This record gives sequence, C-alpha cells and structure tokens, in this order.
Amino acid sequence: MKSRILRVNPLARTFVVAIVLLVVLLGVMMGTPASAQSLPNQAPLPNGSGFLETYNINNAPISLTGVFFQSLGTNGRSCSSCHLPTEGWSVSATEVQARFLLTQGLDPIFRTNDGSNCDQNIDTSTLEGRRKAYSLLLSRGLIRVALPVPANAEFTVQKVSNPYGCSDASTLSMYRRPLPATNLKFLSTVMSDGRESTPPSTQKITYPDPDTSLLADLAHQAIDATTGHAQGPVPTDAQVQDIVSFETSLRTAQAIDYVAGFLNENGASGGPVALASQQFFIGINDSFPSSFGLNPSGAPFDPNIFNLFTAWANSLGRRASIARGQAVFNSKPITISGVAGINDVEGLPESFSGTCGTCHDSPNVGNHSVSAPLNIGVADVKNPLDLSYLPVFTLKNNITHKTVKTTDPGRALITGKWADIGKAKGPILRGLASRAPYFHNGSAGSLADVLVFYDERFKIGFTEQEKLDLIAFLSVL
Repeated sequence: MKSRILRVNPLARTFVVAIVLLVVLLGVMMGTPASAQSLPNQAPLPNGSGFLETYNINNAPISLTGVFFQSLGTNGRSCSSCHLPTEGWSVSATEVQARFLLTQGLDPIFRTNDGSNCDQNIDTSTLEGRRKAYSLLLSRGLIRVALPVPANAEFTVQKVSNPYGCSDASTLSMYRRPLPATNLKFLSTVMSDGRESTPPSTQKITYPDPDTSLLADLAHQAIDATTGHAQGPVPTDAQVQDIVSFETSLRTAQAIDYVAGFLNENGASGGPVALASQQFFIGINDSFPSSFGLNPSGAPFDPNIFNLFTAWANSLGRRASIARGQAVFNSKPITISGVAGINDVEGLPESFSGTCGTCHDSPNVGNHSVSAPLNIGVADVKNPLDLSYLPVFTLKNNITHKTVKTTDPGRALITGKWADIGKAKGPILRGLASRAPYFHNGSAGSLADVLVFYDERFKIGFTEQEKLDLIAFLSVL
C-alpha cells in the first residue's frame, strides 16, 4: 500500500495528506477527543484554489494546545473559535455554515454577545431561531462589533436603521470580519478601525522600534478579545504573552495551486517560508510623497509591489496567467479620487493616477506600510456591491449640519472626527483563497466580486483577461 501511494502524483499525495490533517484538525476544533496535539509545520490545508500552509518561524510543529486554543471565558470560546488554521487563521462563511450544521448552531462561535445579529428580542432556543439570529455570521462570516459614540464626536447620530434591532444611537452595532491571526509582523495598524493602535491605551506602531508598540497592541487586543468575545476575566500576563508569542510566530500563505502546482518552483517565491524572510519595517516603500518623511530609508516608492512570480512571465497556462495578474496588480493605471485619507490630505491632489500598490504598498505583503486608514467606499450606501444586509447610520456634522449615510462609521467611532467616517485599514493580502468573503463587511463573496467593486468604483476598465489573470494571482498569495 505504501509503495502505491508513493507512486501517485505528488500533488495527489499532498491532497490525501491534507484531507487527513483536516479531519484531525476539525476534530480538535470541534472539541472531540484530541488525537493530535499539534499541526505539522507547513501542513498543506486545502481550499478552493489549492493548499494553504502556515510556517512556524521557530521551525517546530504548530501546537494546538496553547492558550490560543483554550477557553478563557464563560461562553466556551477560545481565540481559535474565530481564527482557524484551515481558514487562513480567520473564518470563512462556508466553514461557519458547516460548523452550524455539525453542531446545530451550538458551537461556541454562535453566542449572542456578538455572534448574533442583535442581542435583544431574539430566540435561540430552536434550530430555526438560531439560524435566523446568526444569519450574518452564517452568510458573511460577520461578528457584531458594538462601539459607543465618542463623547467628543464632531457628529451626532441622527438615525439608525438596523433591520435586526440594536438601533441604539449611542452605542452602534457594526458587522465586521475577523482579521487573520497570522502574518502579524507586517501590521501597521491593529484592527480594521485601528482601535488597538490608538493612544492612550496603547502606543502607535512606529519606526524605528515597531516591535515594542506592536506587541503592546497585540497584548491589549488579546485582553479585549478575552473579556469581550469570550466574556471572561482579564487574562494573566503569562496567558497574554503565550497568545502573542504564538500569533507572532506564524507566517501563512498559499503554497500549492491545483493547476500551477508548487508556488516556489521554477524561480517563483510563493509560500510561507519565503514570506518569513520578507523584509518589512514601518514605512517601507510608503507611497505617500517623500516630503512626508514616512519612509525612514528615504527610498522612493516602487510600484512593483509583488515579484513572487516574475520568473513565470515566460511560462504557459496557469503559471503565465498568475505572472500576468501580478503585472496587472503592479502596473494597471487607476485614477484615485474621492478617497478620504488620500485625496483630502494636504499636499496631495484631489485626483491622480496610481496603481493597486498605491494603497497596498508593502512589498510582497500588500497592506499599507504606515497607519493610513482610508475610505474607498466599502461602507458607502451607494456601493457597487449589495449592502442591503447592513444597517444604515445617518450622521450629522455638529458644525456644518451636513449629513451622510454610511453602513459603518469606521475610524470615526474611535477618533470622533467627521473626516474619519468610513475609514478602515487595508488588509494583508496573503492567504486570501482560504478566507472569503472579503472586505471588512464581507460584501465581496469572491475575488471576482472584489474586482467588480474596484472596477466600478474607480472606473478602471479591466479587460476580461486582466480580471481572470488578477484573480489567478490573488488566489495564490
């Protein structure tokens, strides 16, 4: 039997191994008897495009027994309830649906403190009641985030239209995707709205000593997640340190494509091992003008953000498509206008030509290398994608009396500033294939939907071939 397995195609053999690992891992996550205490380093885990791998920079198996996987609260949740290795250390809507079916909606992720659409006037005593109560978590992988309006806000919440209840105008309920708990070395902001990177609770992530502030931010986030999502007491310093040490040891990326094969062959440098050695510092390749002084090296911005698959430029088939998609990402002109956080910044024009890398400038990673929350229109009521499943907040400027409608005030609920309405950070782009839907509100069900948004919002004019190539590229990150 062994000899027959060894004679099969290497990709097929990897698939068999991955399925076995997935079954074991799901058993651990679902609370069944733990037949495995760890996940092999770089274990290939299947998704719709191929196989994702996580590399432990300590070059050891990935423990599944640490504090990250332990319930520290009162509702049965752990960090791993919303951050699974099989889902790029986030959750996908598809996986949440499977968990609902397997547990009849009783898994710890299904809790009314933030997993349900609202925590008032709901009935979770029946299967259908739970299906209704957790519909946004099931369909979009969304967690409810309730935040108070800052006392010093430059705006007033004039109206809340929430189809699920939770229409309080002083504490607003937004619905957001859990961010990946991996590749954290590359963060310039913690949380979509940056609330864990905001003084006085923590220090802003800055150069030249990002680790001190980043680790402090992640520690603060671990405490807030334990007391909030898990409804537990404040964890001990040792527990917090264990969580942060575990998260910061992980590098995750797509490693194998079903058609293109291994993503580190023939000169390519895909996969998590190469990612682990990727240079990064706050401000690296920052796309703002050099006069802003945000890149401490003083090097000019290079729009060639990704070079993982440059060596495949003269290949055929899928590999050629991936290389072309990388080129589209790096060079396709985009007229950037109406973006709060860029076009309204003093010293920048109201409209200019850029590329995907203007906002995703970190080399071979794709997030912005400095803290730069932007409003590109993801939360706008008038959106190329359907946002009818989200609440609508009508906000009124206290000085000008201007009103705006949004499905998520974003950064403004942290700073209280009118100019920050709708702003959110850009995500790290590695491991995308495992964690649909996309955008912080789950509005893009697929990478194709992501391109629909950008193409219509910025009038880019992608050709059909460019779309196919760009999707191929994004799916192997």
